Amino acid sequence: MSDADDDYMNMSFTDPTPNAPKTSLQRHQERRRLASLKATPKTKRELEAEAERSRQLALSTSLLSQPESKTSKGAAMMAKMGYKAGSALGKSEGARTEPIEISVKEGKGGIGMDNEKKRKIREVMEEMQGKEKRQKADEGEYRERVAREREEKRGEGMWWGAMKICEKFDTEEEEEEGKTKERGKEKARNVNLLWRPLAMQREQKSKDMVLRKGALDSLSSRYQDDEADADDKLALGQEVEEYEDEEEDTELDEYLAMEIGERLGKVVGYLREKYHYCFWCKFRYQDAEMEGCPGLTEEDHD
Repeated sequence: MSDADDDYMNMSFTDPTPNAPKTSLQRHQERRRLASLKATPKTKRELEAEAERSRQLALSTSLLSQPESKTSKGAAMMAKMGYKAGSALGKSEGARTEPIEISVKEGKGGIGMDNEKKRKIREVMEEMQGKEKRQKADEGEYRERVAREREEKRGEGMWWGAMKICEKFDTEEEEEEGKTKERGKEKARNVNLLWRPLAMQREQKSKDMVLRKGALDSLSSRYQDDEADADDKLALGQEVEEYEDEEEDTELDEYLAMEIGERLGKVVGYLREKYHYCFWCKFRYQDAEMEGCPGLTEEDHD
C-alpha cells in the first residue's frame, strides 16, 4: 500500500453539524446530570435543628476545658489571679464550683410570663376537674333520687291496692255478722284506720261532686219544691250544705306520717293475721298456717 493511500482504519470523523439543536431526550438527560452534581439544599427545619445542636453543644462545653490557644481573655485573666479549674471563686468554703446553667428564653413574653401562663393553665385544669367531679356527683344524686321516687310511687300504688282489699274483707265480714251499715251515711273517720285514707278520699270526692252540682244547677231560680228534703234541695242548688269543721284526726295523721313501706307492711300484716290473705301471693288461705306461702315480704316471693 502506498503512502498516498488514505488509512481508513485510523480516520476520525467530525460532526458535520456541531450547532445542531438537541432533542428533548438529550435535554432531559443533561438536566438530570447537572442536578446530580449539585448538592441538595437543607430545609428550614434541618437548619433550625442544626443550629439548636450547635447552641446546646456550646452551652454544655466549659470554656475552661478548652486548650489555652482557644481560651477566652476572661479565663486568662482569672488564671493570672490564681484561679484554678475545678475550684471555687474566692476563699469562701462551700462556694459554687460550676457556673450557673444558662436557660434560654424563647418567645417574646416578658419575665414571669411563663409562670403566669402556667398558673392560668393550672387554674383552668382545676376548674375543669371540679366541674367534672360535681357533674358526676350530680348524676349520681339524680339517679338515686329518681330510683327512690320510682320506688316510693310503686309502693304507694301497692298500698292503695292493699287498702282496697282490706276494705273488701272488712265489709264482707260485717255483712256476714249482720252489721251492714250504709257506707254513704257513715263517717269516714269511724272506719278501720288501715284503709281510712281510702274512705276519706271517697267522702271528699262525694262532697265536691255535690257542691259542684249545686253550684252549676240553675233549677233553683225556676223551680221550688216545698216537699223536697234536704238532699233534693242541695241537688237543686236551693241550699248549700255547710259542713261542720271536724276535729283533727291525730290517729290518721300519725298513720300518714309513716314511710310508705311501713304503712304497706301494716296493711299486709293485718290481712295475713285476720284473713289469712297473702298480698304477694294474691291468695286467701284456709288457716293461719298459710301453708305454701313463701314468706312475709315481697323478696320472699321473688
